[in-house]
Amino acid sequence: MYANHEPFNETGLIERAATALTQLGLDAHIIQPPADTPRLRLDGCLRVGKGDAQMTYAVEVKRMLTPATLGAATAQMRHAAEVTGLPGLLVTDCFSTPMAEKLRGQKQPFADAAGNAYLESPGLLVYVTGRKLKDKPVAATVGKAFANAGLKVQFALICNPALAEAPQRAIAAAAGVALGAIPAVLADLQQAGHLLVQGKQRRLNATKHFLDAWALDYARRLRPKTLQAIYATPSFDTWEHWEIDPAKALWGSEPAARLLVQHLRPGVLTLYAEKMPVRLLVEQRMQRVINASAALADGRVVELRKPFWGTLPADGQPGMVPPALVYADLLATGDSRCLETAEMIYDHCLARLFPAA
Repeated sequence: MYANHEPFNETGLIERAATALTQLGLDAHIIQPPADTPRLRLDGCLRVGKGDAQMTYAVEVKRMLTPATLGAATAQMRHAAEVTGLPGLLVTDCFSTPMAEKLRGQKQPFADAAGNAYLESPGLLVYVTGRKLKDKPVAATVGKAFANAGLKVQFALICNPALAEAPQRAIAAAAGVALGAIPAVLADLQQAGHLLVQGKQRRLNATKHFLDAWALDYARRLRPKTLQAIYATPSFDTWEHWEIDPAKALWGSEPAARLLVQHLRPGVLTLYAEKMPVRLLVEQRMQRVINASAALADGRVVELRKPFWGTLPADGQPGMVPPALVYADLLATGDSRCLETAEMIYDHCLARLFPAA
């Protein structure tokens, strides 16, 4: 909800965005999806324009977006656009100027409750940024499935969808969470439509929407807690030749993407480990960096992230985290190179298990 206690839902935020667009001199109306639109989860449809220049958008609502969650949000938006055949409109409370500039650079239409917007279609160009909300949004309450323990359970299910059929004790062990957390998490996943239950049988509703929803919440809540340290090394460019024991450390994010699809030249080397292996510290002459934020922005550093899972499937790619985590970490960077590579990871490694339709 907002500071003035206005209740939040998707339609309410779309209405606020439509009102803000109207105040810019545009026609903006919430409409029913066209009859020939494929059935899927849509937050709404909005018809926006001026005079004869009108466009109908498939709307994706994402509350309180940050640079870290923007990549996953746009991935969901593109999915909705591809399936419906309608251009996608991303709607949130308020887009910061850097986020607005990034979205415009990606040609991604957006609008918010503050009056910021980017729309570009035949006969119409709107770009407004820098406006702020008068009423500060308050974070919505999330269910157990979308808090940290729930996100770990979702990750375990994403890595091994068949785990949904297993006893709750096995799910807890794979996720690395307490057994007592499992019933509430599974109930929330069922209510959200991500877990299909018939009698005593459970099945994961494995879709790209579920994968992208997890990636967004992971970037918002769980990923910031995994960063342990940043290191500089003079042998950054020879990382593919480093000797790493997969029992102690796994490549993630950009280097894992490079190994999977041979496309991205890493700007940051991500390792998942409880601690940096002593052998690597010595052989690669690593020095810990104090100003982590600046170092990550400059690139060419090694980031150490703490594993957050219990056990991983034995049939995974050797020496690296599962492709779903590579995908989510790439989206969380917000970098255009990484976003492009994330889509390649999805196409090559995840589309079969998590189809778009």
